[in-house]
Amino acid sequence: MSIGKLEVSVLLDALEKNLIQTIADRKLVDPVMIGIRSGGVWVAEKLHQRLNIKQPLGLLDISFYRDDFSQIGVNPNVKPSQLPTEIEGRHIILVDDVFYTGRTVRAALNEIFDYGRPEKVVLAVLIERDGKQIPISPDCVGTRIVLAAGQRIKLTGPEPLGIDIQTVRAPG
Repeated sequence: MSIGKLEVSVLLDALEKNLIQTIADRKLVDPVMIGIRSGGVWVAEKLHQRLNIKQPLGLLDISFYRDDFSQIGVNPNVKPSQLPTEIEGRHIILVDDVFYTGRTVRAALNEIFDYGRPEKVVLAVLIERDGKQIPISPDCVGTRIVLAAGQRIKLTGPEPLGIDIQTVRAPG
């Protein structure tokens, strides 16, 4: 998809349709939806409402589970994760805004498994971009894009949700 045509409402519609089909195909029963802070929570809030999921929305802050923790230090805005009391044996829909390297999702899965062993986990992302570094892939995607070197995607929000394509300058 062209970068200039990224509209959140269109991507949410595509992701919702993809997720409904995946829920049916994988026979997810009474799923728990969990959003990864902060952009993933914003997307999850929209999907949770659209899909009329009965279980309360879970919120996940993966700051202490990141593999680059020693390099970036403690995030001063760490917020507690809020997950349902029972994760063991549950069907989970894990939601993030942008899937890039897979490291954020790996950290999120580590934290979820600290709460219990779910039966199934489905990964839903608004945008999947090139750059995967570890063998994790989303199950449901709003769109897939390829960015030029030095570009990154930032979801802005929560209201209204928007997409900002930023150019990162190399140090020098």
